[in-house]
Parts: sequence; structure tokens; C-alpha cells
Amino acid sequence: MQLADESGSTDKANYTNQILSLGRQAGLDHVGVASAEVLVRARQAINERKSQDLHNQMQFTYRNPERSTDPTKTLPSAKSVIVGAFSYSSSSLNFSDQSSATEIDLSARVAKYVWSDYYAQLRESLGKVAQKLKSDGHRAVVLADDNAIVDREVAYQAGLGWFGKNSNLLISGAGSYFVLGCIITSADLAVATQPVEDGCGACRRCIDNCPTEAIVAPGVIDANKCLAWLLQKPGVFDRNFRVALGDRIYGCDDCQEVCPPTIRFEKNSAGSNVSITSKELKAWVSVAKILTSDDASL
Repeated sequence: MQLADESGSTDKANYTNQILSLGRQAGLDHVGVASAEVLVRARQAINERKSQDLHNQMQFTYRNPERSTDPTKTLPSAKSVIVGAFSYSSSSLNFSDQSSATEIDLSARVAKYVWSDYYAQLRESLGKVAQKLKSDGHRAVVLADDNAIVDREVAYQAGLGWFGKNSNLLISGAGSYFVLGCIITSADLAVATQPVEDGCGACRRCIDNCPTEAIVAPGVIDANKCLAWLLQKPGVFDRNFRVALGDRIYGCDDCQEVCPPTIRFEKNSAGSNVSITSKELKAWVSVAKILTSDDASL
């Protein structure tokens, strides 16, 4: 096969379409391409949040903004970034009743994205695309749940969706129940020409329904109040938020559960990940088991 970066624009577009098609065949629900240029918007946002202490000791992509917003820090020869979205929608399953999901007496809720190891499946799908790129003579590095890249910004630049007021990426017609991952590659691929327009309009359901009022402005989260972060933060959970915490033990989906695009997709779709069965999904976990488990088991 003729390499995409050694031919004209038509060949580049054709090769890009082949790669995107392979991504969908490999199990990605949505896939796009962005330039490997510095993610200026994301870098500015990270630095602003840090200066205002809105990150509250959160590390991940905040740890090294120069790295997490520059694909060439991971791969110096990078020209393009492929981004894939893998759905963890559970519209065909009903976990609203605690007793239907578990037989244990004392249990606690976990966020949807950890009901199964979706990132493992995402990495497998991205890996197949990366292998194709490598076999064609390109370099390719897979990043999923990795602090080396602000994947939401890449997905936005690639035209997959827009940023909701809850700061999640909302994919057109599909909502926000997706895990994201990237392939940084030396292949010169055709990139999205323009981002998706904002689809939130005047809606502010996520803002009004956040149990701790952590969404302090459209798209701006104060991690000092965000339950999803506070449940991961080292140390003792802040007692000021224990009532709002309710029965959660890991993560919080409230701002997504009230989002109209996400609700519509949940109602109209049976979910695309047919390989994930209800037995594999765990909306509730045993508190006693967690308290008696070692780090390796957890």
C-alpha cells in the first residue's frame, strides 16, 4: 500500500478513510483524526484551573501540561492523532434496583465507566489500528486512560462532539457515556476541518443537578467539590460532602444522568457493546469485601 504521507491529498483522504473504517470494524463506536499540534485551548484551561486551585491536588493531565497538551512529547515525529470513543452505555440493562444487581446486604454504587473494564476493550480496538499503521511503515503509540494526552480536547478537535456544560465531551446523537483513547502517529492523515457546534443551548440541567454545586460555570468543574474526584483523592473523605455522597463509593454520574442528549441515546439505543453482558457489569459492590481486600485484589 502506498503510504499516505508520500502521496497527494486524494490518497491521504483515502488512506485516512481506510484507517477510520478499520477503527470502527475493530469495535470503536466513533473515531476521528486531529492534528498533532499543541492543544493550546486545553493547555490554557489547565493552567487557569491550576492558578485558581480548581484542580484540588488532582494530577493526571494537570501534572505536566506541557506534555499532556503536546503529542510530540510522546512521539517527536507525530503528525496526526487518531481518537476513538468506546461506548459504556447500558440502555439495554436495568440497574436501577439494587437488589437486582447484587445479593449482598451492604453495598455501594460505582460509576458506570467502571462497571466493566472498558478501557481494556478500548485499548484492544486502538491496538488493531496501531498495528495497521505500523505495518504500513508509520510509528504509532496507543494512549488510553493516560496522563500523556488530554483526550477530550483531541476528540473535540477531531470533530467527534462538543464540550457539555458538565465538561464532558458530548458526541452528536450519542451523549457522553464513552471512554476515549488516542493513537499518536507519524502518519500524515486528513484531519477534521472544524469542530462540532455546541448543542447544549440554554440547557443547564447538569449545573442545577450537581449534588455539590461543583459546576461553577459552564464547562468549569471545581474539583474541591466534585464527588468523582473527592472519592479518588488520597486521604479521608471531606465530611462536608458526606450527605451529598449518599451511597456512592467510586465516581458520580449525576451530571450525565440528567443530560438530555445522553438520556435520548439511552432510550433509543440498545447499546453497541454486545460482548459485555449484564453479569460482567457491576453497578454495586460489597463494602465489606472492599474493606477486607488488599491492594492487589482491588
